[in-house]
Amino acid sequence: MCLILFSNKEHLIYSLVLGANRDEFYERPTAPASFWTDAPNVLAGRDLRHGGTWLGIHRNGRFAAVSNYRDPSSDRLQALSRGIVVRDFLLGFDAPLAYLQQLSRKRNQYNDFNLILGKASDIWYYCNRNDEVQCLSSGLYGMSNHLLNTPWLKVEEGKAALHRLISKEKNIHPERILDILADRSIANNYRSPDTGVSLDTERMLSARFISSAHYGTRSSTVLLIDKQGNVTFTERSFDTQSNESKTLRYRFTITASSKTEPLSTVTTT
Repeated sequence: MCLILFSNKEHLIYSLVLGANRDEFYERPTAPASFWTDAPNVLAGRDLRHGGTWLGIHRNGRFAAVSNYRDPSSDRLQALSRGIVVRDFLLGFDAPLAYLQQLSRKRNQYNDFNLILGKASDIWYYCNRNDEVQCLSSGLYGMSNHLLNTPWLKVEEGKAALHRLISKEKNIHPERILDILADRSIANNYRSPDTGVSLDTERMLSARFISSAHYGTRSSTVLLIDKQGNVTFTERSFDTQSNESKTLRYRFTITASSKTEPLSTVTTT
């Protein structure tokens, strides 16, 4: 992911309200969100190059999401795919802290990343760049390609928009969060961060929804978990022209033995 906005235990109905954009090169092969055939309890999209994922949830309520930390000078071509850290947590049984402690010991195998994981009742944050582990209290959070709550314009404005939504809406419709993620406004030069790429690239990447010739927002995801353990998972995919191509919606209740099927599938051309 390249933008993750979420509210933790702030809403009357929802324990977790999360919206995220995955930005990637258009040529990278990707499977849309589904329950995996080789792990039918896991709902997530899939990177078909390395087998990992950027965001997903298990039927037992374990979820995780990752974002890259942007610093081209520190990237290594031989590093493992960061999507593996999400996949392995979803498939595993370790408690969040135990998983992060193990991950810390092999953190240098990956290029820099931010990770949130846990269950709606117990959310943790980890960044391998500074090896920081944090259990998150109730509140509003956002991260892009830097540390948690770094005040980049799209993070701050995205958090403000999410705050307005959860403050006013009792029953949150995923479309309202997708609207927040769809903002294509570009920051002025003086509001753009400096992460080691060109100014033109910084400006292009400053939008919540990114669109360019070869790289952009491939999908937007909304994850809602209410206090009764009911999950609503919505993924909207986009084509190489940044037009909506497909929206997938899933609903299920978090229980170890529940069977889960898609609620509906809508295709838009």
